[in-house]
Amino acid sequence: MAAQQVADRRDIDFVLFDQFDAESLTGHAVYADFNRKTFEMVINEARKFALKEILPTYALGDREGVRFDQGRVTPPSCFRRPFELFRDGEWGALAEDPKVGGQGLPYLISHAAGEYLIGTNFAFSSYAMLGHGCGKMIELYGTERQKTLFMKNLYNGTWSGTMLLTEPEAGSDVGALTTSAKRNDDGTWSLSGSKIFITSGDHDLTENIIHPVLARTEGAPPGSKGISIFLVPKVWVNEDGSLGEPNDIVCTGIEEKMGLHGSATCSMSLGSSGACRGLLLGEENKGMRIMFTMMNEARLGVGIQAFSHASAAYLHALDYARTRKQGRAIEEALDPTAPSVYIIDHPDIRRMLLEMKCCVDGMRSFAYYIALLMDHHRVSSDPEERENTDDLVGLLTPILKTYNSMKGYEACIKAIQVYGGAGYIRDYPVEQIARDCKIASIYEGTDGIQAMDLLARKLGMKKGRVFMELLGRMNQTIERASDSSATLPFTETASTLVNRLGECAMAIGTALLSGELRKSFAHSVPFLEIMGDAIIAWMLLWRAATADEKIKKGAKKKDLSFLEGQIKGAEFFFTNQLPVTFGKMDALMALGDAAVTMDDKSFGG
Repeated sequence: MAAQQVADRRDIDFVLFDQFDAESLTGHAVYADFNRKTFEMVINEARKFALKEILPTYALGDREGVRFDQGRVTPPSCFRRPFELFRDGEWGALAEDPKVGGQGLPYLISHAAGEYLIGTNFAFSSYAMLGHGCGKMIELYGTERQKTLFMKNLYNGTWSGTMLLTEPEAGSDVGALTTSAKRNDDGTWSLSGSKIFITSGDHDLTENIIHPVLARTEGAPPGSKGISIFLVPKVWVNEDGSLGEPNDIVCTGIEEKMGLHGSATCSMSLGSSGACRGLLLGEENKGMRIMFTMMNEARLGVGIQAFSHASAAYLHALDYARTRKQGRAIEEALDPTAPSVYIIDHPDIRRMLLEMKCCVDGMRSFAYYIALLMDHHRVSSDPEERENTDDLVGLLTPILKTYNSMKGYEACIKAIQVYGGAGYIRDYPVEQIARDCKIASIYEGTDGIQAMDLLARKLGMKKGRVFMELLGRMNQTIERASDSSATLPFTETASTLVNRLGECAMAIGTALLSGELRKSFAHSVPFLEIMGDAIIAWMLLWRAATADEKIKKGAKKKDLSFLEGQIKGAEFFFTNQLPVTFGKMDALMALGDAAVTMDDKSFGG
């Protein structure tokens, strides 16, 4: 795998420093110790480490897989050296405060480094990075004692973490879980139950694993309102921070998955043969609110994971198209003496490549934009601005997770198509990339669950003002693009897109408020996809306007092709892809109810 075939560094720099002006963050006290050179150095080091140490484990770890023997879970042996180096390099908490074991970097730079750390092998990075979310929950909701015992070891990778939500009978209906917790005289809790589909639930890469576990205390209210969250160490942590006896939380088996064969997906049993002890995190019956802190971070991570897979697949396909000769040029197709051409010369291959490029470019900007909002929230002293940026992150999170997962997988499938038969065999990496990417649309809540969150909770936030703020920001970009002759032709379509997005939101929101629940939620995923299309169009227009400004200011000759590619990408998306989006808008506005009114028996079978 060539070095470039993970993430396009030129494009990363363009988004960071041209589109989003990451350097301006250093003007705030929080980031005053950094400069552009520092940011570039961090990304360079992440890239170098990931390509040298993590990337070689990608295919190897997939083939070796995870072993489960007599209750012991063993990850691929090739993961051991890079895991130790990952921990020694303190890559797990780049954006956290140095006081708690982080590096204090902007979220924007952390996301960029994450493209390499995640994109080179997500199966590996899942072991290394899940502890961060656990540490963040403890930082926000834990007691001072819990912070002292757990937080720094989780942030620096000495210990790892998980997330224990799903149960065999409850599935995504977390409120139906039955894992129980009983208070002990010493202030600890005894837990009993079982969990499934636990990523990195057990392994021997770290000396301890801290499990946040959702459980129900005695007498708790039914449903999600009665759920609490507990910190359950694999090995009990003594009051002085030393490790004590093994806790009664064990892996009972691992899943054989479609992809991510190097990642241990475990079934876990708590308290089956003794006492499984845990510590209450936060207040009783507040577990779901606390867990969503970790889950929302994980959803953003999945959005990065998905587009990182898409980026790698695209760059592989691009490289293959540039080096694989097959067939004659379309103008010489009937001439048997004409020479073979590289397949990038074939029109349909070019179409697929440009579809992938628009997808990857737009998703990168989308993911980085959320990171930028998080940075603005961190550096601002204005309570209103902090609230606005936090609300926008909340609105955009389910869209990023779902849209990037959907479109990222589609890009991986297109990459296989570019390769043809070669792409379907294990000799080439796009087969594995597609398998590994698919889980992104299921992790942390399926597409339908994310769309329900968007429609039922996020769309109507602050009586719709957060959604209107998003539309306003889109219109600001359209106004800027109107000043450029290169992007002016796209602005009328962009304005129509924003107006129609507002109409779609009104239509589906009105149906929901009028009590047409089943019909509304049947259209929730299409609505989310429409919002995603609109955001990608916004990002590509923003990119094109930025590129045109750089060209007019006298860009270097070596940069012209890249910058012109931004404008051509926007042109392609606006002329070839958005007409499909407008068709999806027409379908949504009709709010057909066939899916929810058809008799169950009419589905056949």
